[in-house]
Amino acid sequence: MKRKKKEKRPAWILRLVRRFGYNPGRVSSEILEWVEVFVVAGVLGFLVISFVTVRMHVPTDSMYPTINGDRSVFKADSFFVDKISYHFRAPKPGDIVVFWHTEAVLIKEVKDGSRAARAGLNVKDRIIYINQQAVAAGADEIIASLPEGTHIYLLLQEGRQLDLGSKEAGIDSLADLGILGREKRVRYVKRLIAVGGQTVYIKGGDIYLNEEKLKGERFDRYYTSSDPRMHYGVTLTLVPEGKWFVLGDNSDDSWDSRFWGFVDEDDFIGEPYLRVWPLPRFGPMNGYFSLHGKN
Repeated sequence: MKRKKKEKRPAWILRLVRRFGYNPGRVSSEILEWVEVFVVAGVLGFLVISFVTVRMHVPTDSMYPTINGDRSVFKADSFFVDKISYHFRAPKPGDIVVFWHTEAVLIKEVKDGSRAARAGLNVKDRIIYINQQAVAAGADEIIASLPEGTHIYLLLQEGRQLDLGSKEAGIDSLADLGILGREKRVRYVKRLIAVGGQTVYIKGGDIYLNEEKLKGERFDRYYTSSDPRMHYGVTLTLVPEGKWFVLGDNSDDSWDSRFWGFVDEDDFIGEPYLRVWPLPRFGPMNGYFSLHGKN
């Protein structure tokens, strides 16, 4: 006796609308089934991008030649970032890491008659330095740390410098200067050099970790340390606990820890593991899938 073929169960979206009293026709049913497909795909895509992996590229040549920057759409490397395995292990010096970085403070409002307004600060301006300290260290924290009587200078991304006068008692934040802004945070890609508790020192183009020269392919390059804007690593620098010191492989064209200090471990996103573009450079990166494990 021939076994009766099991009927295909209706899509969940059809069962749902029928439960609410709507009985769609053939065309409406097909449309609703396609809606279900797109919804499921969208949810899965959101979960993957949020918790598993993300695709990105580097907009500059800061990691060249390890990663090609966005010199042209055909030459820029595009790669996937592993966002999950770091929950089970910690990155180590030499690994390429992706993290959130405060690049600037975007001005949303300038209070009329305030110091900032009188100095010429405008909405949509971007502050990158306060008294020669990068805003990645925290704009309010920088202002609060300035001694009373110190002149407050803002350096904008366009190159303008504004003098907001001397600091007085009660001025401890941007708001006290009449400024409402928000941090502009972007994903950065750099090489991890040192972690909390370690010392780092760039000397003669080489990096010294805990006073021992770093060797090997990952560090086989010349690191510059002569720019007067550099404040970290150009002398013996202790990395605070919970922080990282990172550098770009192309140190002549890299905005990194030498200028703005340390990365908070909590801002870590993941590690690049698969280059997908351009096709001639397709393949694993950062030591992933190696027969001997990550190195």
